[in-house]
Amino acid sequence: MEKFLIEGGYPLEGTVYPSANKNAALPILAASLLTDQRVIIRNVPHIRDVSTMLEILVDLGVEIEHLGKHDLALRAKTIRKTAPDRRLCEQIRASMLVAGPLLARCGRVEMPPPGGCVIGRRRIDTHLLAMEALGANIEVDTDYQMRANGFQGKEVFLDEASVTATENALMVAAVAEGRTVIFNAASEPHVQDLARFLVKMGAQIAGIGSNTLTIDGVRTLQGAEHTIVPDHIEVGSFMGLAAVTNSKFRIANVVHDDLRMTCLVMDRLGVKTETVGNDLIVSRKEPMAITPDIGMAVPKIDDGPWPAFPADLMSIALVVATQAAGTTLFFEKMFESRMFFIDKLVDMGAQIILCDPHRAVVVGPSRLRGSILESPDIRAGMALLIAALGAKGQSIIGNIGQIDRGYERVEERLRDLGAHIERITVKDRP
Repeated sequence: MEKFLIEGGYPLEGTVYPSANKNAALPILAASLLTDQRVIIRNVPHIRDVSTMLEILVDLGVEIEHLGKHDLALRAKTIRKTAPDRRLCEQIRASMLVAGPLLARCGRVEMPPPGGCVIGRRRIDTHLLAMEALGANIEVDTDYQMRANGFQGKEVFLDEASVTATENALMVAAVAEGRTVIFNAASEPHVQDLARFLVKMGAQIAGIGSNTLTIDGVRTLQGAEHTIVPDHIEVGSFMGLAAVTNSKFRIANVVHDDLRMTCLVMDRLGVKTETVGNDLIVSRKEPMAITPDIGMAVPKIDDGPWPAFPADLMSIALVVATQAAGTTLFFEKMFESRMFFIDKLVDMGAQIILCDPHRAVVVGPSRLRGSILESPDIRAGMALLIAALGAKGQSIIGNIGQIDRGYERVEERLRDLGAHIERITVKDRP
């Protein structure tokens, strides 16, 4: 069993390069199933979720060639099965993203329930309703049996702005007959990146970046080449890391338009940033302090669909707030189990009241101390890692496979900044 051994309390410095957006890589890789021609995807992150998606695609018959450290060529010349491997699908929620392309290409698919982080109920109803609206017949038992004799474009109003449901609907609509209009569509940077890739394949998509997508279906899609955008969630994580460790370092090659709300929220927590070209510099020139609302009211930080503050950064922001003077209310609207790592921060010395599954009050600053921790999911795992690096003393974090699912070689990149972190192997008890 692998764990992280961390000696906290050391300031960091240098330059860190964010990996590619994992939530863009996964649907873009799945979209390779939409054509029998070769596609080249560059800047693919080396993380566990991507490796699992590649295994799913290979099992379906996709030929994959490694062109470089982060570059892949994929060709789904022949799809040999329409029932993705159950064991692999249970490892990642993004496995559901192959449903739309397989339906469009083969006319049928048998999908097992997807896996992913345990952060609360994560319904897939929106996927099914969108594909049904476009012409699929779906039967639900223990698995999802889907059939489609072609797709017909129409107006589709999603019952929630689900990222992956929007992506499945977008991929199906790209090859449907006629025009599809998707209302209440998710518009996160990773959805935009998938749309840009589909356009390179020959899809006709208007409204990219908005909540209304208009797609004029084409008969076939062709091969294309695409470079995945940097991960704005990882950039936000590094911003939080600099703040909690009282450090100054440069985050290189960011997309500033993807960070507007993140920078706004971090600024309210006392995290100051500077833009230099395509880079972002984070520094602590003075102690952090929470900016209260008008009238000295306690400020609230909540999440929501894009362009609201990303749900995946709530855990990071909460740790940052433990180091800032003042009181903050965090309101996690999207997942009822996202905050169930707070008890670990309390054990480290943080002053946090968990009001209910969705709300927590943080009073800072608190001096954190090292502790023995477990990573419950990708983002909480990274938040605990940040807390441990800012804490005084030694920490051990278990279940780091969760962190590996979303952050590439994280301990190596942190060591390059001066972090005292090692990956160790501990024998399981008999």
